[in-house]
Amino acid sequence: MPLTSFGSILTFSEEIETQDMAFYSDVVGNPECTPFKSLFEQFIKECQKNIVIIQRTRRENVTEMILEPVSDFVRAPFCIEKQNGNDISTAKILEIVKTIEQRSLDYYTKASEKMRPLPEVSNALKLLAKKHTARLKKVNDI
Repeated sequence: MPLTSFGSILTFSEEIETQDMAFYSDVVGNPECTPFKSLFEQFIKECQKNIVIIQRTRRENVTEMILEPVSDFVRAPFCIEKQNGNDISTAKILEIVKTIEQRSLDYYTKASEKMRPLPEVSNALKLLAKKHTARLKKVNDI
């Protein structure tokens, strides 16, 4: 499905954060991940904050949303099958976390490029990319 507008890009951004938050919520309940529980709880809080950023960006830039069409941008490369973090090993969880964080980083980087004509929106998406870069680094350091 193509992402052809400001609204569709931010809606998909919110979907990504919600999907990530659901996975991290599952992982927190997994006994295998007790050593990393506080890290994943932090990621849940960050997802919630990211959703607030996305919603605020949408509200504050709603007048521009119909003015800037987007082309050549589709959801498919950024879609990941929903994973259940309740009953899998720590190694598998860390592998999935790296995948979803890299996906988010790639998406926000590409989306910020597509939103370049709207600097405030592009900057908000770049900020989200930076946050996911930091999270990916934390997971890679484990």
